[in-house]
Amino acid sequence: MDFEVNEEQRLLRQTVREFAEREIGPQIAEFDERQEFPHGIVKKLGQMGLLGVTVPQEYGGAGLDYVSYALIIEELARVDGSIALTVAAHNSLCTGHVALAGSAAQKSRYLAPLATGEMLGAWGLTEAGSGSDASSMQTTAERRGGEWRLRGTKAFITNGGVAGVYVILALTDRAKATHGISAFIVPRETPGFRIGSSYNKLGCRASDTRELVLDNATVPAENLLGREHEGFVDTLRVLDKGRISIAAMAVGLAQGALDCSIAFAKERKAFGKTIVQFQALQAMVADLHTEIDAARLLTWQAADLAQRGLPVTKESSMAKLFAAEVAMKTTTQAIQIHGAMGYTKELPVERHFRDAKLCEIGEGTSEIQRVIIAREILKSA
Repeated sequence: MDFEVNEEQRLLRQTVREFAEREIGPQIAEFDERQEFPHGIVKKLGQMGLLGVTVPQEYGGAGLDYVSYALIIEELARVDGSIALTVAAHNSLCTGHVALAGSAAQKSRYLAPLATGEMLGAWGLTEAGSGSDASSMQTTAERRGGEWRLRGTKAFITNGGVAGVYVILALTDRAKATHGISAFIVPRETPGFRIGSSYNKLGCRASDTRELVLDNATVPAENLLGREHEGFVDTLRVLDKGRISIAAMAVGLAQGALDCSIAFAKERKAFGKTIVQFQALQAMVADLHTEIDAARLLTWQAADLAQRGLPVTKESSMAKLFAAEVAMKTTTQAIQIHGAMGYTKELPVERHFRDAKLCEIGEGTSEIQRVIIAREILKSA
């Protein structure tokens, strides 16, 4: 395996890094404080082609590989988690599901506006009582002639209040549990569909997170996404790739926090010298840098497998699990390195710390990742 990025990927990484530092860094703390979605920043990301990263060029996307996608998410998260999460959920979940399971007509209709940023996408799996346990889903879809009617409430949906189109998972045969779940494309203007309340979150506060309410939301029969009852099968494939983006987000948050800490340590003086000269801090930096690199390589491995169309369930779960825990450790240590200043909102490490926790929860908790990894290892034992 080649562990070096190619020249095109290097230039892409540099372009995204410069954009993030120039356009996101100076203003994102204010959006975070106000819990305000940064529409202007996201619009510029669409103009750069970052909202259709892996969408084929024939549908208006950038047609890039998954390692490039991981690099993009990492560089965005290095400056801010909210923006990275917004881009990841849009690309991996909603857009990814349409690209995976959509008919030719669905791809033609929805992928181009999603890929160009004309509209954002959101993906509705989670409910208040069914996070890790999708079999407890209560949202239903009933066929009535040439229409489907959806009833239920989705919870913690990223981009929920700002999306133009949604992929909603619903039970079409309750007796079959997860084998009776189907997916539907639900445009924002769908009758019976409305945006619910937002959440006052710990982190990623500039990312829009909402409830979605489906009160006999009615869509035409052709809005069934994929085959009836096979929505959860497709969901598992979507999540396999989605976890790569969350792993990349975790790597970026960790790298950003470490970069800030090193810069701070080179300037902060104690006992007559800069604190970066103390061996205890040097050892801390060495450990964190090593673990971040290991998390990055796990993420690239998973991205490479996904790009080649190979099974990636175990590898994406390993990458997400390890990277998320490295991000939490690194951001915690970053606050320690900054001392009292790290405990304030004056510097970005405080925000990185809050944002990092989501990586241990979203798209499958760390506990669930361990279950998945063990299952994949032991099924061939």
